[in-house]
Amino acid sequence: MSPIDAAALTARIGEEIGISDWFRITQDRVDAFADATLDHQWIHQAGPRAEAGPFGGPIAHGYLTLSLLPHLMESLPPLVEDRRLAVNYGLDRVRFISPVKVGARIRSRAVLAAVEPIEGGVQVKMTVTVEMEGSERPAAVVETLSRLYG
Repeated sequence: MSPIDAAALTARIGEEIGISDWFRITQDRVDAFADATLDHQWIHQAGPRAEAGPFGGPIAHGYLTLSLLPHLMESLPPLVEDRRLAVNYGLDRVRFISPVKVGARIRSRAVLAAVEPIEGGVQVKMTVTVEMEGSERPAAVVETLSRLYG
């Protein structure tokens, strides 16, 4: 493998990397996430209480939306074609802007925000906006950190 060209990536800062495919949030997925995290708050559960609540129906957990980023991002073109490894390094900032109602479709829009050389590769920061179909306001805006190794 050849080393990752940090300078070439740095020249792309501010560039939109891509937009993912749409993904529908189902009640089954919300329920499975609630079971996995033991977060069974009524705003996430189908039924009359959520229907009468502030969102007019059940909503996805913010952390469910966040946890779907790897899936949403996998349909984007890779920043580096010949990388041998990419690892999630963490998050710098996460904001849940609007609730995601069950049945909504979301997608991610990623912009390269920063590039930093590290031993054996580069660390990249992406600003990822999670959009909801038919909504002017995003569901979330997240700064992700990944490490790419050549």
